[in-house]
Amino acid sequence: MSLKNIKNPTYFELNNQINIPVNGQIPLHKDKEAIVAFLKENVSPNRAFSYLNKNVIVNGEWAESGHTNLEAGKKLSYYEKLKWMIEKDYYESEFIYNYQPEFIEELRFWLAEQNFTFLSFMAAYKFYKQYALKTNSNDYYLEDPEDRALMNALYQANGDERLARDIARVIINRRYQPATPTYANNGRARRGEFASCFIIQVQDNMSDIGRSITNALQLSRKAGGVGLILGNLRSAGSPIKKMDGLASGILPVMKLFEDSFSYSNQLGTRPGAGVAYLPVFHADVIDFLSAKKENADEKVRLKTLSLGLTVPDKFYELAKANAKMATFDPYFVEKELGMPFTYVDIDKEYDHLVDLSKEIDSETGMPKIRVKWLEARALEQAISELQQESGYPYIINISTVNKVNPIAGRILGSNLCSEILQIQTPSVLNEEQEYTTLGQDIVCNLGSTNIINMMDSGADFGQDIIAMVKGLTFISDASNLSFVPTIDKGNKMNHAIGLGAMGLHSYLAANHIQYESQDAVDFTGLYFLCLNYYSLMGSNIVAQERKATFHNFENSSYASGEYFDKYLTTDYLGKVSNRIKELFKDIHIPTQEDWVELKQLVQEHGLFNSYRIALAPNGSISYVNDCSASIAPIINRIEERQEGQVGKLYYPAFGLTTDTISYYKSAYEQDMRWQIRIYEAATEHTDQGLSMTMYLRSDFTEYPDLYEWKKGDTTKLTTRDLSILRNFAWHHQIKSMYYTRQYTADTDKEHGGANECESCMI
Repeated sequence: MSLKNIKNPTYFELNNQINIPVNGQIPLHKDKEAIVAFLKENVSPNRAFSYLNKNVIVNGEWAESGHTNLEAGKKLSYYEKLKWMIEKDYYESEFIYNYQPEFIEELRFWLAEQNFTFLSFMAAYKFYKQYALKTNSNDYYLEDPEDRALMNALYQANGDERLARDIARVIINRRYQPATPTYANNGRARRGEFASCFIIQVQDNMSDIGRSITNALQLSRKAGGVGLILGNLRSAGSPIKKMDGLASGILPVMKLFEDSFSYSNQLGTRPGAGVAYLPVFHADVIDFLSAKKENADEKVRLKTLSLGLTVPDKFYELAKANAKMATFDPYFVEKELGMPFTYVDIDKEYDHLVDLSKEIDSETGMPKIRVKWLEARALEQAISELQQESGYPYIINISTVNKVNPIAGRILGSNLCSEILQIQTPSVLNEEQEYTTLGQDIVCNLGSTNIINMMDSGADFGQDIIAMVKGLTFISDASNLSFVPTIDKGNKMNHAIGLGAMGLHSYLAANHIQYESQDAVDFTGLYFLCLNYYSLMGSNIVAQERKATFHNFENSSYASGEYFDKYLTTDYLGKVSNRIKELFKDIHIPTQEDWVELKQLVQEHGLFNSYRIALAPNGSISYVNDCSASIAPIINRIEERQEGQVGKLYYPAFGLTTDTISYYKSAYEQDMRWQIRIYEAATEHTDQGLSMTMYLRSDFTEYPDLYEWKKGDTTKLTTRDLSILRNFAWHHQIKSMYYTRQYTADTDKEHGGANECESCMI
C-alpha cells in the first residue's frame, strides 16, 4: 500500500458529516473521527520511517518497495536517518552539521514528548498534503510535524542550540507559524526560495520594462507573488522621442506581465501571481480600472493580474469637495520635477503641478505638464463599481503610509496581499539592460504568531517573539536573490522581515468577547503593542550581536528617538478595561520605564531590521495552526473549502462549542466599521501594513440595522456603501485595503448546512 493506492478511505465522508446537523446539533465529533481515520488509513501505513522511543523504525512496506536498501524493521538513531536523507538528496547537509548529533537526537526526542496532536481534520490533511516531505515517487511520507518543526528550528538557528530550542518550542506549541515558503522549504535540498513576496518598480523606458519582465519571470519561477509599481510609466498618447511617436500607455505592459506570470508558475505547482499598482492621479487611471471589467475588450482585459491604487489624502479631499481633479502624465512630471512620478508627494505638489499645466514649454509650444481632468466623485464611483463587480482594486492610502514610515525614504506601493510597505529607490539602466545605477526593491520573509497560544505563553512571551525575529532574520540572510539585483540589494541593506498574527477571532470567542466590541479593539491594540516592543528588542539584540544596523539607520525616527515619543507619554494599559488587563496578567506589558530603556538601547546600538511587523491574510496556513485567519472575523462557523479533485472539505472554527457559538458571527453579518477599528488598533503599533479584506453582503434584507445609512434606502449593496466604508477606513488611519468580498445568499436552502442552522447546538 502507498499514497497512490489508498482504497475506500472514510475520512472525507466523516469530515463532510460535520456540515449536516442531526436533530438540531452540529456533529463536531465527526471531525475528530475523521482525524483518527486519516492518521490510521492514510498516514500510519505510509510513513517511510516511524519514530519510537528515540529510535527510528524503517517501515517494512516502504523498504520492501525497493525505494531504499535499508532493512525493513531496522532501528536507526535519528541522526542516522538524517544522514540517509542527506545522502538521498532530501535534506541539505550544512545546517545539520552545525550541530552535534547528540543535540539533534535530544531535541527530536523532546519534540516527540510534547505529544503534538491535530485539532481538526483540515489541519492534518493540509500538513501531510502540502508541507510534509515525501519520497521522490510521492508514495510515502518522510516527515511528521515534529520533523518539520525540527528542520525549521535547526535551519533558522544556524548552529545556535539555545535558539534552536526556542524556535522548536514555539513551532511545536503552535505559538509561531512561519509562512508557507519558509515552513515548507527549510532544510530541503530541492526547494524554492524562502521569501513570501516581492515588490519591483518599473521605470519609464524600454530597457527597464524589458528587464522588469525578466525579473518578474525569475521571481515567479523561484518564489512568491510579485507587486509591480507601474506609476512611472508614461500614459497613453504621451510623446516618444519628442513627437516621433505616441506611447501606448500602461495596459500593454500590464498584459505582458500577466502573460509572464501565467507562464512562470513553478511547473504548475502554483499559479503565477502579480499585482499592478498605479497612483490614482495617473492619467491612465480610468483605462487601468476598466481592464478588470467583465465587458472589457479581450485585447486589454486582465484576467489574472490583480489591481491596486495608491491613493493620497488629496484625492479624498477633492472627492469630499466634489471638485474636479487633474490626472498627470508621468513623462512630463519627471521632466519638470526631475524625479519619477511615484516619488512625488502629490499632497504637496498637486497645486504646483496644476500651475505647471498652465505654463507653455517654449521648446514644444505645449503645456509643460499635460493633464486629464476628471470629476473626483465620478472616479470614486468608478472605484466602487469595480470593487462591487470584481473585488478590485486594492487601496493603499499612501499618505497615511508615508506619514508614519519610520525609515528615511518613500514607500511607493505594496505586494500581492497589500501588507508589505517598505521604501524603494529607483534604478537606471542602459540600452543593454545593465544597471548604471542600482536601486533597491523589496523582498519580505513572513511569519505569524498564534494569538491563542501566545496568550498562554506567560513569561515566555517576550523570549518567544525575540526567537521569531532571530529566525526570520536568518531566513533573510540565507535567501539567495542575486538573480534580481535590485531585490538582492534591498534585502542586504534592509534585512526586512514581517512578523504578524493569526487567531484573533478564535481567541476572542474562547474568552467570550464579541468581535464587534470595544474590548476586542482594546485587546488587539495591547497585543500588537507587546508584539512591537519585543520585536524591537529582538532586532536590537541582533544589532548588538552583529555590531551592525540596517542601512541608513541613523536617519530613521528610531535613531532620533521620535518613534518612541508616543510610548513615553501614553498610558496604553490605563485605557483598557479590567477584563482585558486580566487576560494579560501573566504577560509582562512594557511600562513607560521599559520604553525609556529600550529607546536608549536602540539609539545606542541600533536595529538590524528596517521593518519588523506585517499582517498577512495567512489563509490556508492558519488551518495547520488550527485557528482563524489573521485578525479578521471568520467567514463561517463551519468553513467550506474546495480541495481540487477531493471535493469539499469542512473546517470548524477553533473552539466551537455550544458555549462559544454565539461569539462566532460571520464576517458577512458584521458591521465592517468594527473590523476597521480593530485593524486601526493594530496599525498604530505596526511599522508596515495589515492585509484587510472587506466582507459585504449583496443584500441586507435580513440585516436591516447593520448600516444605519441604509434605512429607507435600498437593501442591496451599493457603490455608496463602499465609498462610505473606504472613507471611514481612511479617517481611521487604515494603510491598506485588500479584496472587497461579496456574499450572495443561496436561494436554495433545502439542503442547507450547519451555517444555516440558527438554533443549532454542538
